[in-house]
Parts: sequence; structure tokens; C-alpha cells
Amino acid sequence: MKIADIRKISTTELATESTKLREEITELKRRLHMGELQNVRTIRTKRKDLARVLTVLSEQLTKENI
Repeated sequence: MKIADIRKISTTELATESTKLREEITELKRRLHMGELQNVRTIRTKRKDLARVLTVLSEQLTKENI
């Protein structure tokens, strides 16, 4: 996901997106330990996407509280 696309999403949608990404990361880690995952780089990209979403979410929450 691009940061510009993430900034267009509302706060509630960002919260649901973050939980969805966390679940995906957990599932990917499980599959990695079971030996089912071929491309381990997907975990890294999902973690970076989660970091972007959480950053924009905190920015939006800070703006709303001001």
C-alpha cells in the first residue's frame, strides 16, 4: 500500500485494516513455521504496511483531538 492511499482512508477503516493486517501476519508466521510458506518476504511487506497504517492512524487521531 502506498502512503498516499492510506491517508485517504477514514479512521475507523484504518483500525479495521490494522487488525486485518495483524491477523495476516500471524497466519503467515504460522505457515512459515509449518514450512508451507515459500516467499518469506511477504511477512516483511505486511509488517511495513501495518507500520504505515498505524502511523497514519496516530496522525489522524492526533488531528482529531486538537
